[in-house]
Amino acid sequence: MINYNPKEWVSFIFHIHKADTIIKLWPLMVSVAVFSGGIAYVELNYLRLAETTYIKNVGMMHNLLGFVISMLLVFRTNTSYDRWWDGRKLLGALTNVSRNLAIKIKALNLDSAEVDFFKYAIPKYAFALKEHLREKQYFGKDSFLIEIDGGKHIPNQVATSIVSRIYTLQKDNKISQEQLIILSSDVSQFTDICGGCERIRNTPIPYSYSAFIKKFIFIYVITLPFGWVFSLGYFVVPIVPFILYVLASLELIAEEIENPFNTDANDLPVDEICNNIEKHVGEILG
Repeated sequence: MINYNPKEWVSFIFHIHKADTIIKLWPLMVSVAVFSGGIAYVELNYLRLAETTYIKNVGMMHNLLGFVISMLLVFRTNTSYDRWWDGRKLLGALTNVSRNLAIKIKALNLDSAEVDFFKYAIPKYAFALKEHLREKQYFGKDSFLIEIDGGKHIPNQVATSIVSRIYTLQKDNKISQEQLIILSSDVSQFTDICGGCERIRNTPIPYSYSAFIKKFIFIYVITLPFGWVFSLGYFVVPIVPFILYVLASLELIAEEIENPFNTDANDLPVDEICNNIEKHVGEILG
């Protein structure tokens, strides 16, 4: 995730970050510029269509469809941002639950072996969830404390180990039945958070909707030179690629943030959040 000062307008305008959409779009923008120049040359110098009027009305189509495409892109961007923000709330809940569980474990005054287990297991769940959302596996250091089967759902295995340890503490009369219920409630939230994150990752925007927007943008932009060349002339060469940049950038941004758990520049700071959980749990139980 990029950290920035929203008040620094000059840096936004003149600095091109590696995550800027123009880096991804410039080959297509150059192609559209060449295409627009070719259409302008053919219509103005070869076919001499400037003397006719019927093709000038092509611009009416773009006036009518401009509102439609803007509404589609607004909905697309808002939907993706809702997924991004929902993911951030889930990771915030993971941080809070981890801290609360560590604080309650600390208050129980357990022996050092039990404290060391929870000091390791609570952050391990966060790291395991992070790698699981990125379709990777996390075994972690000191893996002998929690045995992991790489062929199964690793976050579930970590949560199962924590719950089993809590039930063992109650069985050995180290915690009461009431304390067992309180601790189990916190651990169950881990699974709820995992399910919420999986819902975001495994449910992308419907393919037909995403494909339609891309085709719509392409057809809309590629037909602009045919009608605009009579009023703009060769100025369609820079103007049409700029319109493509604006419209396609909104779609690219929406694509990037709709799955916020990856490592793209605008994704959530999942690594930082997991490191903070490990740090804070270590401070509480240290």
